[in-house]
Amino acid sequence: MTTPMYRRIALELRQQIKSGTLEPGGQLPTELELAERYEASRNTVRDAIKWLTANGLVETRPGQGTFVRDRITPFVTTLSPGPEADLGEGEVDAAFAEVSQGGRQPSVSPPTVAVELAAGSVAARLHVPEGTQVVSRHQERFIDGKPWALRTSYYPMDLVTHGALRLISAERISGGAIAYLHDALGLAQVGYRDRILIRRPDEEESRFFGLSEDGRTPVVNIVRTGYRASEAGPLPYRVTFTVLPADRNQFIINSGEVPGHLAPVADQLRVADLSACVWSAPSW
Repeated sequence: MTTPMYRRIALELRQQIKSGTLEPGGQLPTELELAERYEASRNTVRDAIKWLTANGLVETRPGQGTFVRDRITPFVTTLSPGPEADLGEGEVDAAFAEVSQGGRQPSVSPPTVAVELAAGSVAARLHVPEGTQVVSRHQERFIDGKPWALRTSYYPMDLVTHGALRLISAERISGGAIAYLHDALGLAQVGYRDRILIRRPDEEESRFFGLSEDGRTPVVNIVRTGYRASEAGPLPYRVTFTVLPADRNQFIINSGEVPGHLAPVADQLRVADLSACVWSAPSW
């Protein structure tokens, strides 16, 4: 069976990308230049570019051209039941322990702190009326200098009025908020619930993570609601939204007896594999 011309062009360009002839961040020749080089129509060249884009090798920037995408080594997070594990309730320490153990360099922005009026899913998850004041703490997280995750936590304001004043300080809380709230208020987390949503990134997320504007790469949105003990049963006291792009994050869930000494290895997935999984997730 004869290989279509667009596919032959795409495969040759892919080989140049893999060999380093076309380096990450480098610009591909223009459509006209490629059409002349391969004696093909511009529509055929466009089909080749579409194939490379679907496989996560290049990206087209409006008004600029087509560029080779940076190579991304996905980070594998082990999801486990510990209160300070995996995505981490600690604002830096526990959250980045697995990153450092994997020989990679974590970093985080200073927290952006605000007092907001609870609405929608935040109010519903914290079991407070809409319009109730809550404290939000937002951070940008990086691995090896590349954007890795966005994380925003919300707390009822009454935690602050009862003495947890560091929640409204624009400084990281060493050891994490769970440990701090236990020390400051005697509040102990008794459990948490995670809801994992897959959706297209919004405009701000696409900008921060450097994702294609067409939404081809989805984001994973992990919504964690933490519960403390009360006379009426478990009571929500914190909700955290963690947004992670699917092209640089993978997750492992261990169950039962598994080897504990093996380092997780990221599977290599194409962007086309990811885009096939995108659906419009509800915001709850």
